[in-house]
Amino acid sequence: MVTIIDYGVGNLGSILNMFKKIGVEAKLTQSINDVIDAKKLLLPGVGSFDYGMKMLNDTGYVEAINQKVLTEKISILGICLGMQLMTKRSDEGSLNGLGWFDAETVKFDLDTTIFKVPHMGWNEVKVEKPNKLFEDMYDEPRFYFVHSYHIKCNKKEDVLLTTKYGYDFVCGIRKDNIYGAQFHPEKSHKYGMKLLKNFADNC
Repeated sequence: MVTIIDYGVGNLGSILNMFKKIGVEAKLTQSINDVIDAKKLLLPGVGSFDYGMKMLNDTGYVEAINQKVLTEKISILGICLGMQLMTKRSDEGSLNGLGWFDAETVKFDLDTTIFKVPHMGWNEVKVEKPNKLFEDMYDEPRFYFVHSYHIKCNKKEDVLLTTKYGYDFVCGIRKDNIYGAQFHPEKSHKYGMKLLKNFADNC
């Protein structure tokens, strides 16, 4: 069972549909008790950093999520904004992030006459180290991105995946039981299905 954190930010229907397609039981949180009882968590997110953190704080989920992830060590996957919220801060706002990674979220520094921002579309990703999310992954894995900010890790060992849009940037992270993906696996067809199945079964 994967418990998807519903804090008013994210493509929840798409994620639920993808889990259904791959035969994985998943549900949305309706209360803090759903977080407390969770065996595996997914933190989605679309939108601005400060709005995401405000919504997480306003729902009262942060303390329960920290207990499950940092103390009980259950696995969690952050998607898009959900991954960015795992960093310390963002160029996009002033609120502190969850701070699980020694990392920050920064705006793309690109020549916008050549590279459009937000970065939107399919990109190949490069696996920087073996990991359970990519076990038996299809060749030349490609995922769907929509974002104007990306994360910058201060610890190389936290970097799981990278991709290139103007320059190489981190698009996947991992520290112990905590995983993050900048792209949207729920919109990435067979590659996304495989990643979410691996998370549900192997992480």
